[in-house]
Amino acid sequence: MSKPVRVRFAPSPTGPLHMGGVRTALYNYLFAKKYNGTFIIRIEDTDQTRFVPGAQEYIMDALKWSGIMPTEGPGLGGDFGPYVQSERKAMYQPYAEQLVHSDKAYYAFDTAEELEAMREQAKQMGMPNWQYNVVTRSSLKNSLTLPSSEVEKLLSEGAPYVIRMKMPRNQDVRFHDLIRGWVVVNTNNLDDKVLFKSDGMPTYHLANVVDDFTMKISHVIRGEEWLPSAPLHVMLYDAYGWEAPEFAHLPLLLRPDGNGKLSKRDGDRLGFPVFPTDWTTSEGELYSGYREKGYFKDAFINMLALLGWNPGTIQELFSLDELVEAFSLDRVSKAGAKFDPDKTRWFQQQYLRQQPMVDLVSSLDTLSEGKYTHHQLSVVCELMKERATFVSDMLIDGIYLLEKPLQWDKETISKKWKPETTGLIQDWKSIMENLQSFDASSIEEAFKNFLADRQLGTGAVLLPFRLTITGVGAGPGMFDISAFLGKEEVLERMTEGLGKISSLLHE
Repeated sequence: MSKPVRVRFAPSPTGPLHMGGVRTALYNYLFAKKYNGTFIIRIEDTDQTRFVPGAQEYIMDALKWSGIMPTEGPGLGGDFGPYVQSERKAMYQPYAEQLVHSDKAYYAFDTAEELEAMREQAKQMGMPNWQYNVVTRSSLKNSLTLPSSEVEKLLSEGAPYVIRMKMPRNQDVRFHDLIRGWVVVNTNNLDDKVLFKSDGMPTYHLANVVDDFTMKISHVIRGEEWLPSAPLHVMLYDAYGWEAPEFAHLPLLLRPDGNGKLSKRDGDRLGFPVFPTDWTTSEGELYSGYREKGYFKDAFINMLALLGWNPGTIQELFSLDELVEAFSLDRVSKAGAKFDPDKTRWFQQQYLRQQPMVDLVSSLDTLSEGKYTHHQLSVVCELMKERATFVSDMLIDGIYLLEKPLQWDKETISKKWKPETTGLIQDWKSIMENLQSFDASSIEEAFKNFLADRQLGTGAVLLPFRLTITGVGAGPGMFDISAFLGKEEVLERMTEGLGKISSLLHE
């Protein structure tokens, strides 16, 4: 890189941080780390009408949980603060006035009611998409159409106004996007965007460009939804005579069926989280998050990294350091990336299997509130983790390792329990009663001999045996389960299980 890498994540505190926003932050983080640069967070709260209390704190907490905290930002320090735009309010108006004085922008005094009347009139004339632009501005109330004396009078009287960009007619705006290549837009397709509002606040467009320049941002890596705004931003850099940063517009995150952008309301409706952590609205409505659902942050980040980027290899599991090493913007796709909840669970499963046993046992101990011994929980982890997606699954699905079953899988029993099954299980129980050694290999050897003597297939006895002991039709090896429970417990469960199953079969 020819200049120091400084990138920023610039969310608006208008609600919780969607997983698409976390991915944007992640790509900025990876890019900065790869080039020994600086990753900044800037809160863009210029739209005070949509400000949501608690949203800024949520954003910071979500980034912290995800393990991708910036090094500069609100509460983090840095030499380019404040890092909240509303706290920078005083600096923007001079930049807006500078554009007016250089004939790149103008004052507009039209009221909201007057503009709404213009839109309604245009709609009645068959022009539903009326815009304030190079054509229409000549008939509106602004400093381009009013005499300078009237403009001065309105300003001195404190009349409300906005400052709008003065778009030139029929001019191509060209810029190079690091993901999409050259982008060319003609100014005839652009309206005269408001840069400075009547409430004394800049719009996103002005504040974004001024802040990126004054904070010495080298690369703007942001979502595709900002691509239509990029030509205006390029023009603003030109208008100020500043060197523009390099741009990279990331692909959208799509719904699992590929039909449209993944939205904040899709998650719980479709059965998966779309937020990093739980968010409760002011009305008390809860949106679930990955953290509270039991996902490991590393699994969440690994999944997000591969939504729109690929390493060019078959590798799928990456630590954060490995992602930094492998990441490059030229391997980010232009096309939208379909979110796959099944693949997300697969990542979680892989990370669960990689967890140190001591950590899993500690988590289970917390979940069970100290109800079981360290040895019991260690065996639960050993037997259940290959089958689990979440830590809690091991406790829920493997509860029969810790407590006698209270219910039995009636559907499996009705399908698999044959007229001769009860007698076979009673005979197998008699064999087990006489075993001198009750370790897994001894039980397995006795079982194989029992099948051989009776000329039986494994399924004729093993599944019914499992049902009497655990109440369920699938799980880890029955010989390991039996050895862990011990002879006395196994025989007792077999007796109780046969009685319960008999009752179910006669219902």
